[in-house]
Formats: sequence, structure tokens, C-alpha cells
Amino acid sequence: MTQRTIRTIIADRELVTAAATTTVSAAARLMREHHVGAVMVVEDGKLVGVFTERDALFRIVAEERDGQTTQLAAVMTRNPQTIHPDKPFAHALQMMYGGSFRHVPVVEDGRPIGMISARDALGPELESFVYELLRQEQIGDILA
Repeated sequence: MTQRTIRTIIADRELVTAAATTTVSAAARLMREHHVGAVMVVEDGKLVGVFTERDALFRIVAEERDGQTTQLAAVMTRNPQTIHPDKPFAHALQMMYGGSFRHVPVVEDGRPIGMISARDALGPELESFVYELLRQEQIGDILA
């Protein structure tokens, strides 16, 4: 199976961050503009939280809060799990699966440098996984 590192996956991506005082509506527009499902909430260059599309749905819409006035600090996930950029992508997938979340901030030397998501699994890892499943099926057919 392909062993891409997180660093290679995020290499050409723009860092998408917002301040904790950013409104949910402004953050949603930022996410739409950058075609991402989450934004890192940063204060003084340090990661303090993550705000995701699920947070918008469950913590804003479902609770009937006003996105124009609610700030990210009130609805973000604080102190999220993070990953180092030199870790293999498979490690991030295990974190996401085990923690039931779809986005993992990438942090190096205490500073956010990117975001990895479950969507990134639609790359070579998925192709390798499908190939391996087909190979095992063929072996099973031969041995049967």
C-alpha cells in the first residue's frame, strides 16, 4: 500500500485559518471560498480549535443559534487532536476512525501548517486498498 506522508499531501495547499472572534457565517464563507470542510481556529499563531461543517450543522442550525453573531470560540472543537506532517497518512486515517472525526490539523513545532481530511483517502491509498481486495478475492477463487 502507498505510504504517503501527511507533508506530501498538504504540500501545495493554502493554510485556511480564522480567529476565535470570527463569526460562524464568516467562517462558513471562508470554507466555501476555499472548498474545505473545516477551518483551523488560531490565536497568536497557535491552534486553539477547529470548526467544521458538522459543527455548523449540529451546534448552530440544530440549536437555532444566529450564525451572524455567534463566534467560533463558542462552538469550535477546542484542543483537537493533531498530527505531525511526517507521519504516514494511514496514521491520520486511524486517528479519524478511532475518534469519529473527519479532519485532523497538521501541526509542526507548535504551529498549524495544514489540515488533512477523510476526503484525502480518495487518492492512491483507496486505489491500493481496492486492488488488494481484488487480489485477495482472486486468490480465494484460485484456492477454492
